[in-house]
Amino acid sequence: MPSDDPAVTVDNVAHVLQDDTMVKVAGIDVDGILRGKLVSKKKFLSIAADGFGFCSVIFGWDMHDHTYFKELAISNKENGYRDLVAVPDLSSYRRIPWENNVPFFLVSFFDPETHEPVCACPRGLLKMATGKAEAAGYRAMAGAEYEFYQFRAPGGSSTAAFLKENPVESLPPLTEGMFGYSITRPIHNQEYYYSVFDACDKFNCPLEGWHTESGPGVYEAALQFCEAKDMADQAGLFKYVVKSLGIKHGITPAFMAKPREGLPGNSGHMHISLATKDGKNAFYRETPDPSPPYPELTHVSDLGRYFLAGVLTGLPDIMPLLAPTINSYKRLVENFWAPVTVSWGLEHRAASVRLISPPTASPKATRLEIRVPGADTNAHFVLAAIVALGWRGVEKKLSIPVPPLGKGEDMGGASDNGVRLAKSLKEATATFMRKDSVAREVFGDAFVEHFGGTREHEVRLWEEAVTDWEVRRYIETV
Repeated sequence: MPSDDPAVTVDNVAHVLQDDTMVKVAGIDVDGILRGKLVSKKKFLSIAADGFGFCSVIFGWDMHDHTYFKELAISNKENGYRDLVAVPDLSSYRRIPWENNVPFFLVSFFDPETHEPVCACPRGLLKMATGKAEAAGYRAMAGAEYEFYQFRAPGGSSTAAFLKENPVESLPPLTEGMFGYSITRPIHNQEYYYSVFDACDKFNCPLEGWHTESGPGVYEAALQFCEAKDMADQAGLFKYVVKSLGIKHGITPAFMAKPREGLPGNSGHMHISLATKDGKNAFYRETPDPSPPYPELTHVSDLGRYFLAGVLTGLPDIMPLLAPTINSYKRLVENFWAPVTVSWGLEHRAASVRLISPPTASPKATRLEIRVPGADTNAHFVLAAIVALGWRGVEKKLSIPVPPLGKGEDMGGASDNGVRLAKSLKEATATFMRKDSVAREVFGDAFVEHFGGTREHEVRLWEEAVTDWEVRRYIETV
């Protein structure tokens, strides 16, 4: 919410919008895409408390508006692609600075008959996942980091139009070459670069850091640490900022996990910790453990160890939430600083989970960095998965299943005892949907069947596709 505005309630929303004539609202689909509309202020005020009808088809089609091959329960022909109830979250109020400060609210989706959250509503799923920790007196805290390539089609054409007539490798990057942490490269696109930072601040998804990363036209953004539910909202809104300002500057940001062969992919790392009611870091052990199970855990509390164990134990079963596309698995390969096994280590940037704690970090910064997700993920699902798995570890007092990777030890090497993570979306989805999956335990059958069905759809499209690589390789030689 804009800092100079009061908390928005049903009682004062009309006053907050007194000088406006319209409002933009949006909800989030399973792919993390904002779906919404512009409504009149009169309409918005009439539905601010109880919500309005929103076509359920946004949960019945894919990111290109193709209905799923399999009829899924939320939205289908049998129920007539009925309306859901979309309820505005008045606490999500902010204004869109690049669209004449039009007011903006996020919505959550509810079943019109039961009035319960729709199982696949990303905001609802995360609220459910964090609810268990909150009931025990903890708040889930999070930070997100996104890397993404940027391209600029020649001649002022749109990227989509350019790619209809040209091979994808001919799409020029925003800048050439590898120059991570450059303080000069952004000057080539200075207006765009600074406008993103400023707009994020004004749109209440503030950045902690913003710099070039290694790769042609690659930037990385670190969002300011906050509660996990807010972080997920802000992560989705950050992509909205970048894409919107990119349009104004003829730039296409690409959050897909692996846009270029032979180059590093786009990560979407998530940092997670739990805080007590009085704001203390619950992962930190105030008195160092004289005999920890591993030296790396000397400064980590029992709760932090259980949480880590939960994440590691359940990681193979929730991979479609952390790697949701066909392309995701092109990033998760050896030798590109991307994790491929169930692994962890203190300050280990090749492991699936990087433990950050004293002595290399301050006590208040003790946390886990989950390094499996790419930038192509739905932040709500990623954080819901991490919190749900971690809290399962706390509830069951799970033991950490594998020893840590030591400094200098390679993931996948002789010392890595962790199982290999799925190599494809098809493999990951089968594990996710199996009867005894941890995903079913923490999220329930309804969500697993729905989201798994959406991933099976993605796999089928891929299996039916004939790619440029196939044609180039076989058209003449076989």
